[in-house]
Amino acid sequence: MTRIYTRTGDDGTTGLVGGQRIRKNALRIDAYGTVDELSSAIGMARAELRPLLAEHTRIADLDAWLAWTQDVLFNLGSDLATLPQDRWEDMPLITSADVAALERSIDRCQTDLVPLANFIHPGGSRAGAALHVARTICRRAERLLVTLRETDDAVSLDCQHYLNRLSDALFVWARWVNHEVGVPEHLWQPKTSPPG
Repeated sequence: MTRIYTRTGDDGTTGLVGGQRIRKNALRIDAYGTVDELSSAIGMARAELRPLLAEHTRIADLDAWLAWTQDVLFNLGSDLATLPQDRWEDMPLITSADVAALERSIDRCQTDLVPLANFIHPGGSRAGAALHVARTICRRAERLLVTLRETDDAVSLDCQHYLNRLSDALFVWARWVNHEVGVPEHLWQPKTSPPG
């Protein structure tokens, strides 16, 4: 990638991995663009974790999970940008093992957390809030993928499962980092009233 701009997208199209041109507002592009947005949000969360690493050594484990997640999301985006006939041998693809890995992380983090008795609002620490933003982007990516699969059954069901489980992981990771740094969560108050 020596040249950033090519001008080939000036007509409102973009290229898939196999060279086919497709409209930039196509559902496939929206789906993997949202996966890219999700990875960017996770990058912001990782940046918020950096200053905490020296004082909270266990946060390095979470950062490692987030780094792995960004790699997997790049594989997912690559999969969506490649039509089945253009896949190559040993192309990295999402598998059920990736889903199982997220489940292991969720289960491990939940051993440190008090079970929820009611809903919480996104927030807490800056890192926790950033992970909640990533979670909502992940849910949108999942919705787009579900819609894409309705018209294209070649889109992997493992990708859909991964995004579903990742949104759960991002929720738990947000709670876990808030717990780790000692910042309380804001509980939903259904019978709320305005201040003062």
